[in-house]
Amino acid sequence: MYRMVRITTYKPCYKQDFIRLNKQWIESYFRLEQSDLDTFLHIDESIIGCGGQIFLAVDEKETVVGCCALKPHPESDCHELAKMAVSPDAQSKGIGRQLGEALLDYARRHHVKRIFLEGNTHLEASISLYRKLGFKEIPLSGNAYERCDILMELVL
Repeated sequence: MYRMVRITTYKPCYKQDFIRLNKQWIESYFRLEQSDLDTFLHIDESIIGCGGQIFLAVDEKETVVGCCALKPHPESDCHELAKMAVSPDAQSKGIGRQLGEALLDYARRHHVKRIFLEGNTHLEASISLYRKLGFKEIPLSGNAYERCDILMELVL
């Protein structure tokens, strides 16, 4: 069942919501790593400023209940689906799928050729979602986060 949300793109007023949602899920299962902190400090430069985008799910009360980012990696001519989070009370309502579909639509319109993501197999719902969106597991190498034990990609 889909919760009534609208998917919108990043504006500076959403920066703290993006950080809040991601800290919430990371700290629930793992610990914040330096890569997380760097991303939070440099959202505008490392994601938006170099051609990426952040997508946010906003509910009927104008509360941001989910987010994800399409982060460019120009050195390897690919993008990353990063920092997907849905608030605990909004999970299992299709919001992650709506965010993922919005990100993929945007990527196709902007001629992105390959998207990868790093995940953790203990978070079964997220891995299932990524598979439904078309991501396939590939060999893991050089992961940016200690918590990651699976690498997935989608070639568009």
